[in-house]
Amino acid sequence: MTQAPSILLLGSGAREHALAEKLTRDRATVHVLPGNAGIPNSHPEVNPLDFAAVKAFAEQQGAQLIVVGPEAPLAAGITDFFAGSDIKVFGPTRAAARLESSKVWSKEFMRRHGVATAQAWPFRSDNVAAARAKAAELGGHVVVKYDGLAAGKGVYVCASVAEAEAALDDLQTNYTGWFSFLLEEKLTGPEISIIGLTDGREIKLLATSQDHKQLLAGDQGPNTGGMGAYCPVPFADDNVLATLRRDIVDPTLRGLQNEQFDFCGFLYFGIMLTPAGPKLLEYNVRLGDPEAEVLLPALDSSLLTLIEATLDGTLAKQTVRQRPGAFVGVVLASGGYPAPKFSTGFPISGLDGLPAHTRAYHGATRRDEAGQLVTNGGRVLVLTAHGADLETATARAYEACAHVTFQDAYFRPDIAQRPAPVLTTSVVN
Repeated sequence: MTQAPSILLLGSGAREHALAEKLTRDRATVHVLPGNAGIPNSHPEVNPLDFAAVKAFAEQQGAQLIVVGPEAPLAAGITDFFAGSDIKVFGPTRAAARLESSKVWSKEFMRRHGVATAQAWPFRSDNVAAARAKAAELGGHVVVKYDGLAAGKGVYVCASVAEAEAALDDLQTNYTGWFSFLLEEKLTGPEISIIGLTDGREIKLLATSQDHKQLLAGDQGPNTGGMGAYCPVPFADDNVLATLRRDIVDPTLRGLQNEQFDFCGFLYFGIMLTPAGPKLLEYNVRLGDPEAEVLLPALDSSLLTLIEATLDGTLAKQTVRQRPGAFVGVVLASGGYPAPKFSTGFPISGLDGLPAHTRAYHGATRRDEAGQLVTNGGRVLVLTAHGADLETATARAYEACAHVTFQDAYFRPDIAQRPAPVLTTSVVN
């Protein structure tokens, strides 16, 4: 019998829990660095940004594949570090990771290669006055984006001059020293996420999904890392997908080839379906979170096979199979999130005996001195449910939410319940 391959998975959140679960089902032995209290085979003693330590651990375990969950190791160059070694990394090089790690550079890439996107204006921290003037010229209907990595919280969607002013004030408070940022025209329309595995030439897309970034019901309140997601998206039919391929995905792949980037990994497209057609809001160079917590349970194909095919140049021969039905994931967050400071360390109960067709992915948990599972961050758990249809999956996810408790727990009550949009012909032609 063939020995199960040993894989290192970098990261510590619910996305990594979902990845570890899926890869383990694909008969791999998965070591998660650093992981968390809810993820089996976690190794908190290994810092995923200490590449020498990661290499030593890989050699100790006989691992020849590293799968990267979060963006930080990619932006820091982990793929470059292992280039030329026997250990393969599923994730782009540091240069290609700029698609996510620099909003300004990413926007320039979109423009160079004809990717449909919003108008935007770059600014620097030493010229915020000019940004204030531009925001006022646009009536405050802008999106302010910090240039670097900000864990999903460096984006401010503004509807007035006062809100734009407050966003720029917040940037200056939160980020010291020299930095860049974008002012982007504010678009309207439903958002969807499409994520695929790509070798820079071919891409195999997973199911369409929709994230819920704002903290509060009705898409109100501050941006977060994501409060829930579902898949597939009912209104993203084959005609919509064909338009997205033509206007966004295919020009991106041509750009990767033209600029000769070494890109073997997940590629995420955050898209808004505007009245003028689909527009790309952002790239991520890894699986989205919480999208991963619905996309991976929905994936019927072997993820390990798809990853290996991406790395060995045979991705074009692969077929992505999806499980039938719908999947809904709801984030249980700590009260006070996403503010910089909030209380943690509260005992978690109710994870034993979750309702049928549901599962819990640990995002920020730890064991206290008594061995009790307690909260350890903002997005504590993602409760994911499967159902024959979206309504059933949603009801099951919220049944699970009622089952799990900790002090000051908060979740959005309206995940996967937005009204179905009416799409214009520019989106489907």
